[in-house]
Amino acid sequence: MTNYRWVICAMLFFATTVNYLDRQVLSLTYPGSDGIQQEFGWSDENYGNITAIFSLVYAICMLFAGKFIDWMGTRKGYLWAIFIWSTGAILHAFCGIATSGIVTGNWLVGFEGAKEALHAFSGPALTISTVSVWLFIGARCILALGEAGNFPAAIKVTAEYFPKRDRAYATAIFNSGASVGALIAPFTIPPLAKLFGWEMAFIVIGALGYIWMGLWLFIYATPAKSKHVNQAELVYIEQDKDDLENVKKEAEIDEGPKLSFLECFKYRQTWSFAVGKFMTDGVWWFFLFWTPAYLNTQFGIEPTSTMGMTLIFVLYLITMLSIWGGKLPTYIINGTGKNPYAARMQAMLIFAFFPLLVLLAQPLGKFSPWLPIIIIGIAGAAHQSWSANIFSTIGDMFPKSAIATITGIGGMAGGIGSYFLQRYAGKLFTWSGEQGSAFTFFGFEGKEAGYFIIFCVCAIAYLVGWCIMKSLVPKYEPIVIDK
Repeated sequence: MTNYRWVICAMLFFATTVNYLDRQVLSLTYPGSDGIQQEFGWSDENYGNITAIFSLVYAICMLFAGKFIDWMGTRKGYLWAIFIWSTGAILHAFCGIATSGIVTGNWLVGFEGAKEALHAFSGPALTISTVSVWLFIGARCILALGEAGNFPAAIKVTAEYFPKRDRAYATAIFNSGASVGALIAPFTIPPLAKLFGWEMAFIVIGALGYIWMGLWLFIYATPAKSKHVNQAELVYIEQDKDDLENVKKEAEIDEGPKLSFLECFKYRQTWSFAVGKFMTDGVWWFFLFWTPAYLNTQFGIEPTSTMGMTLIFVLYLITMLSIWGGKLPTYIINGTGKNPYAARMQAMLIFAFFPLLVLLAQPLGKFSPWLPIIIIGIAGAAHQSWSANIFSTIGDMFPKSAIATITGIGGMAGGIGSYFLQRYAGKLFTWSGEQGSAFTFFGFEGKEAGYFIIFCVCAIAYLVGWCIMKSLVPKYEPIVIDK
């Protein structure tokens, strides 16, 4: 038997790695004495608004991205998605020049010329911050439009290339690209920004997507049509089907009846998946977007410092433990004989308890910045394990024709949840910082109290989400579409 499915899985892994690298450039170039915050005079609320609108646009685009992938197909759909998000990532680099052009009227400047022009500007500082925020929001929206296609496409490819028993593991592998991207980021993005300016960090990282596109053109084809997949591997991939002839017929003719958006919402399984994403996606994005700023605010550690790079690296190194999270349902299935959905829900309940450790992040941060970083890393690993399994529940219960659409609906719900968390976190941090010692919460004052409140929200989100999911779909109920 050939093993070409793992080559495809590797491509999904690299795409997700690039996806998260592009997403993290802003968070690592925002804080610090030479960061974007200082250059444009942003507040935490400004930054929170940018990340929140990114989340909201990502959410809306996820709704259509799944349908787009179902319509376009994974090969072409994935190419379009990564082209758009890579272009959006690169456009961030030109926001400084555009701000200079709008504010000062001088468009014919380079990156350094834009900095000098803005520094010499004699008008209100609010003008620079307002204009730059809106320009970054525009670039962020293009990034969100493309990035929304990554997970619907990757989940659909996983369903095409892996049988149900292996999907959570394959999903965990490609989903770990998020952790690897975050792992690589602190030792690549801050040095690039320090040596060549934050603009080049966006350009270099954004250009990686174009390289992936070139590889995808030559590597991907559906299993039944791929010259690299022999009959033995095709039988293994489609072991959930009755026979090989039906597999080939399905691959060549149709994936089954399609579901409209409204029809999808008739099923409790759709709402279960959406609630699970709504409650938990924002937690991961909060850690991704705000941890560098948290370290800078709480401990005075800059992302470009050796300490800052090391802390972020260790955090996401810990999250790599999540690769085994996708394997846990397989052990449960083999040990208990439970169906895949029941095994995944049991695994997700286990993972939902680990984020409770985040309640200790602020209290233990008084002793060392390493303690909250380790705790956030454990919570991040639990999230990625949870994420790998919640994605796989779609393939358990929905036909292939609906997988990308349902993934898009869940992604939309997750993005909306993230929008509220990012937006109000930014508002809370700005307000609590202004209040100082006048604002207290469980012994913490000012912005420290603000962070502790958000950590409390992150800690309980998974258990609340799991309980709602379980109440909506208490047992395995596959969807059968009669059309």
